[in-house]
Amino acid sequence: MLLIPCPHCGLRNEDEFVYGVASTKKRPADPSAVSDAEWADFLYFHDNSKGRVRERWWHARGCQQWFMLDRDTLTHRIFGADAGESA
Repeated sequence: MLLIPCPHCGLRNEDEFVYGVASTKKRPADPSAVSDAEWADFLYFHDNSKGRVRERWWHARGCQQWFMLDRDTLTHRIFGADAGESA
């Protein structure tokens, strides 16, 4: 099990968290202005990058806050977390 460092609550078990999306994928500014296909692409299709990535995570079973996590997707090594650009 991974131990994820929530910037608000400290080190917690991974089962308290929900993965959001890689930080490079931007939510449409006005979801009602995009087509159904574009919205589905945002929600369901991800790059699945290998190596170090910056991701949005939600502490669903804790403080309910979104935050950024720097993680290696191959080794699962966590480099850090912060409350930065998280929404």
